[in-house]
Amino acid sequence: MIILVTKEFPVENLFKLSEKGTTVQVEIRAGIATFLTMAYIIVVNPDILSATGMPFAAVLFATVLVSALSSVLMGVVANLPFALAPGMGINAFFTFGLVLGMGIPWPTALGAVFISGIIFILLSLFKIRDAIVRAIPPCLRYGVAAGIGLFLALIGFTSVGFIVGYEATVVTFGGLNTQTILFLVGLMLTSILVIRKVKGALIYGIIGTAIIALIVSLITEAAGGEPFVTVPTRVFQMPQLDVFFRLDILGALSLGMILPIFALLFTDMFDSISTFVGVAEVGGFMDEKTNEPQNVGKALLVDAIGTTASGLFGTSSATTYIESAAGVEEGGRTGLTAVVAGLLFLPFMFISPLLSFIPAVATAPVLVLVGIFMVKPLMKIDWSNFEDAIPAFLALILIPLTYSITQGIVWGFLSYTVLKLFNGKAKEIPVTLWVIDVFAIVSLIIEAA
Repeated sequence: MIILVTKEFPVENLFKLSEKGTTVQVEIRAGIATFLTMAYIIVVNPDILSATGMPFAAVLFATVLVSALSSVLMGVVANLPFALAPGMGINAFFTFGLVLGMGIPWPTALGAVFISGIIFILLSLFKIRDAIVRAIPPCLRYGVAAGIGLFLALIGFTSVGFIVGYEATVVTFGGLNTQTILFLVGLMLTSILVIRKVKGALIYGIIGTAIIALIVSLITEAAGGEPFVTVPTRVFQMPQLDVFFRLDILGALSLGMILPIFALLFTDMFDSISTFVGVAEVGGFMDEKTNEPQNVGKALLVDAIGTTASGLFGTSSATTYIESAAGVEEGGRTGLTAVVAGLLFLPFMFISPLLSFIPAVATAPVLVLVGIFMVKPLMKIDWSNFEDAIPAFLALILIPLTYSITQGIVWGFLSYTVLKLFNGKAKEIPVTLWVIDVFAIVSLIIEAA
């Protein structure tokens, strides 16, 4: 262990530990903290994507592989303590927007993820993303992020029947039964862990709720009822490759895929930028001259590579996780934190049978809580300024009500432009935003056709 902290050792030279005022021990602890706070994605992501017909175990393998490789790459290339994994919200759009909503086959949707990653790489390499980022009003970024949070919460509530469809009122309370009561128990259990700031609260909540659900299921079965949790017959299994390189790139290049690719690209970009800025401000990684996160160019490039790899391996787009702030709070200052977090994902590709028994009632509380985490940007919106508040609110409310992230983004953009234009402030609309608006209108026309 002593050799790890000497300046001659590659770890010191690669991550500049002394220059950043940290040690190997601190970085390892920070990496573990980051992993524990985001490890829920190992179960939640395949649970969401399996609704498309994709095998749970195969998506779990893809999730683990993408998370591990992207996080390690972020640490080595950008030397930042930011870990990556398939993004919450983006996976919901992939499943409920593209595949189930628009009827796109999941291999074609994976092709769209791959293409969006290639575009993101080009935007990063040619600095176009700087112009795009400057063109997107902050109020819309906040509104979209919060809208995705509400969308996730709605998915969580409906997945267990807590909220159900109802003709007279559109939706209504689904009533109390075994599943909804277990959901409430899991929600309160996980909430208590979060409030107490237990590291890994979400994954502990999932495991705890799953165990409670298993016990209740066994009691139900013993009493002659139908069990609702399937106990795995084994713990270990070699990784399944059923979604590995199964993407349909040619299908994703069709004219009708312009809107989905557009939505994937910019949703990923908004999430990445907001995460970089948020975690950088917490950890003191802001560049004083540019007022941007340090190494943001390299970090965005890695994020783009992660998205491209996601399409190849068989999952929705990877993105930087806001949970990386947990590692920063533990003292993480270099990419070694991200490398440690990434490596901790790898063992889970061999225990998919153990994880696959976890029912929706165990993951639904996490979806609701992640939704709560994602609505925090609403506090940054000036609600007294209606030129900002109205577009932000449209983005916020239309995402869950239309069950489409794309609709929220499109109408947020268009309403912002129209309000500025007819209030004599056309000069405040960047040229890039006009271009985005044109693509939004074209995409709406294509969808209507």
